[in-house]
Amino acid sequence: MPFARLLPMHRRRFLTTLGLGALGLLATPGVALAAVPDLRRKPIPGSGELLPVIGMGTWQTFNVGGDRKLLQQRTAVLRAFFAAGGGLVDCSPMYGSSAQTLGFALEQLQQPDSLFAAEKIWTRDGDATRRQLQEQARAWGIEQFELMQVHNLLNWEAHLPALKELKQAGRIRYLGVTTSHGRRHRELEQILSREPVDFVQLTYNIRNREVEQRLLPLARERGIAVIANRPYAGGHLIKSLQRRARVPEWAQQAFQCRTWADYLLKFLVSHPAVTCAIPATTQVVHMRENMAAGRGPLPDNATRQRMIRHLETL
Repeated sequence: MPFARLLPMHRRRFLTTLGLGALGLLATPGVALAAVPDLRRKPIPGSGELLPVIGMGTWQTFNVGGDRKLLQQRTAVLRAFFAAGGGLVDCSPMYGSSAQTLGFALEQLQQPDSLFAAEKIWTRDGDATRRQLQEQARAWGIEQFELMQVHNLLNWEAHLPALKELKQAGRIRYLGVTTSHGRRHRELEQILSREPVDFVQLTYNIRNREVEQRLLPLARERGIAVIANRPYAGGHLIKSLQRRARVPEWAQQAFQCRTWADYLLKFLVSHPAVTCAIPATTQVVHMRENMAAGRGPLPDNATRQRMIRHLETL
């Protein structure tokens, strides 16, 4: 059954397209009329639409089932995300009840205008593309996804043509592919080289930089937006740094780096090919730290190399 209608262009997105993004207003309870003019944004190469460089992942963190207390806690996390000017929220059918948790939270927050909804198709059934999209839309409580991706390249040969048709029909705005496995990088490279995808999502963090060699340059050459997943290596990287060391003073002087979240996320989004990073968290305080990394100066290439060398000494 097709969607009844398509959502109109979000007000914030419309203003941003006109170059008036700084005047955008949030429409979440408690933060209405709160302007966030200084959140850094990057253009989506294929359209020029501006996207906040810090998004939000939901892997492991939003799979809370029907626990009312946890649902309210995740709603508070999402509220903090939008209050800070957040846009892209990423989910997948693979993530258990995460889509239903998002649906609960978005209903409480009255569908913030800045939402850039990113979902995935994750099924071996090549005939189930449209059905799974509709199921996820119902779980979110929305009528249109901005971005639909083939998760971990699972049967991409069947799903990608179906997504192209949905894009042409105006049912999704962008299409993409994802992987979190280095062993699929060769296949991913071939897809990016020949398929007209708008986004690629891949694993990239300061300790896992394999994609810098071929995939990031290729994405930039082909005009494909890049979403960096697992920026904290599933949380292990940032927790290890927080236990073992303090943020170096030179980083504060170089690019206003105050926390390890600043250090790790600004490293990612300062890469010219990266459009957005999607850390995941269950805590409001950590969400605020993540979003703070989307403000202020970014490290230049020389500073990025110094950041790598510094971590090698820890």
